[in-house]
Amino acid sequence: MDKTHIQTLIVDRLQADLVIARDALKASHEAATHAESKAENKYDTRGLEAAYLADGQRRRVHEIETALVAYRNLPVRPQEGEPIRVGALVALDQEGMARRIFLGPDAAGLRIVDEGQEVLVITPRSPLGQALLGRCEGDEVELLVDGRRQLCEVMAVW
Repeated sequence: MDKTHIQTLIVDRLQADLVIARDALKASHEAATHAESKAENKYDTRGLEAAYLADGQRRRVHEIETALVAYRNLPVRPQEGEPIRVGALVALDQEGMARRIFLGPDAAGLRIVDEGQEVLVITPRSPLGQALLGRCEGDEVELLVDGRRQLCEVMAVW
């Protein structure tokens, strides 16, 4: 797997998400400021609800823009033999199940497909991200998920 290509796929996906989020922000802002959203009585909350929605959309746009900046500024370095850090692409064996993880600066939960394989984006703020930081190929990582221990083996680091 080509780590540079993975980063490009993540940036492309974030840019597409940003277009959608901006359209949603525009629509929600128009709904919040439209004359029909004006309250007709003290129990009419259409305008207030539309304003809350617009604020949430504004925050989502900001989150995506922040993630885009982080990925565009993320240096791509070869990591052969280096411990896992932000920017690493990791192959895990999680109790017999192979997984590909990209430890990114942001956009946790994003899933992309490269060469027919799914790659899950996680951040160092997640329990798995915290457990992987500083680990190397061949290391085992123990996680507590829903009160149950899970073992993961680091198969490869790119």
